[in-house]
Amino acid sequence: MKKVLKLTLAVVCVMFTSSLFAQKIGYINTDPIVANMAETKDAMAKVEAFAKDLSAQAETLQVELNTKFQEYQKNSATMTDSVKQLKEKELDDISVRIEQFQQVAQQDIQKKQSELLAPIFEKVKNTINEVAKAGGYSVILPGTALIYADETQVKDISKDVATKLGVDWDKVEAEAKAAAATPAQ
Repeated sequence: MKKVLKLTLAVVCVMFTSSLFAQKIGYINTDPIVANMAETKDAMAKVEAFAKDLSAQAETLQVELNTKFQEYQKNSATMTDSVKQLKEKELDDISVRIEQFQQVAQQDIQKKQSELLAPIFEKVKNTINEVAKAGGYSVILPGTALIYADETQVKDISKDVATKLGVDWDKVEAEAKAAAATPAQ
């Protein structure tokens, strides 16, 4: 009975070990794919327009502050102490409003960017899943996390995913090579 149990255990171990080695593993670098998608370029243009609008609003507040400050400086010699205090308080209030506006505007820009990029990231994730299933991959790793990958054992699926998403992978690779060849300044 013990021999049968040992033999069964040995067979299970061999089957388990061989199934581990039969797994197909791939990796992908999504950053250049996402950066070169038309949807990303459109989203970033919308974010830039949104930021420009907020910047114009901030500039309006700054102009108001500058105008009131110049008026204060011009007339401060003839103002009573109570009027001076009132004007200084008004200037401080405007200054605080500007700071608060800038903080909220920065948060709004980040929120807008996240909202616009989320569907793009979801689309990339779904495409990775499709390519992985079609290629029989059991694991896809982020290429940026790889320290070493034997190309005979692990395949880069970036080109397949990029092509499926309409990104010219050859152009992406050429740009990456050109950037790598350019010396840092």
